[in-house]
Amino acid sequence: MFFASDNSGPAHPNVMEAMLRANEGYRFGYGADAEMDRVRQGIRDLFEAPEAAVYLVATGTAANSIALGTLANPWDAIFCTKMSHINEDECNAPEFYSGAKLTFVEDTNAKMTPDALRTAIEAEQTRGVHGPQRGPVSITQVTEKGTVYTLDEISALTAVAREFGLATHLDGARFANAIVTLGCTPAEMTWKAGIDCVCFGGTKNGLMGVEAVVFFDPKHAWEFELRRKRGAHLFSKHRYLSAQMVAYLEDNLWHDLATKANASGQRLAQGLQATNAVTFPYQPEANLMFFEMPRALHHKVQAAGAQYYLMGDADGDPDAPVLGRLVCDWSVGAEGVDAFLAALKG
Repeated sequence: MFFASDNSGPAHPNVMEAMLRANEGYRFGYGADAEMDRVRQGIRDLFEAPEAAVYLVATGTAANSIALGTLANPWDAIFCTKMSHINEDECNAPEFYSGAKLTFVEDTNAKMTPDALRTAIEAEQTRGVHGPQRGPVSITQVTEKGTVYTLDEISALTAVAREFGLATHLDGARFANAIVTLGCTPAEMTWKAGIDCVCFGGTKNGLMGVEAVVFFDPKHAWEFELRRKRGAHLFSKHRYLSAQMVAYLEDNLWHDLATKANASGQRLAQGLQATNAVTFPYQPEANLMFFEMPRALHHKVQAAGAQYYLMGDADGDPDAPVLGRLVCDWSVGAEGVDAFLAALKG
């Protein structure tokens, strides 16, 4: 009953087998491996973007930060919500790699709105040389609170960005989970909705450790390559990154694993909703959810073996509501979910 993070689950066997195959013999390094050619073509096909520039790095932090460093100048503001992944979870790495500052946009259910984005943009680039200039917009999908931007919401935000000549970056650490929730294609959730750059995440969805950075305009390619190398994120034995992504793309494994994770998440949410003791501050829409229940019930399920994060003090009034976070990865399955629900009821 491990629900602490989808980072914590195992890599899928197909991924491990692909890495073993890649370990045979010799390959050119630094992304010149034959597997990377398959990845590049596979991602271009998946996103219906034949000219896209495609690169791999080992972590989501590197993907987001180097991508934003490519899109932003050091004197720019990067527009994001306070709850965005790039603000909450990356130790100022986006600022470190870009030199820019994160500028917060007011959110509703962890999502920015077009009006709030316009207000934030208009508040910057008003002091000439003395203030920050307007830079890219960054959207987290799935959000850090488990909500999902609709296609119309993404299109409305990118339209505002385009009014000011700004690029839009999609942080897709849980990209596949959002695709499953929306029932759309990768192209529909990215460039067809106005996104300029997407980080196509895999580590949270069954890979050992690899993320793809996709620029739909290849003009950014060379700068990203230089920034990746300068930032120490160009792997010499790149084939082990490529092999993971080859397996991820093959037979739509990326979609199948996210479907499993989302199904477990929704099974869990429905089971929790059936009790009178649990409330959700944000509607669960994918595989990640925040929930409140009495402290005593948290103690009960954790004593039965459930592992997840509490967002409040473990000690105190047993009847007081305490916030927790549950995340389902591809491997949890109905058995793990049902064990959690049984512990809650037992």
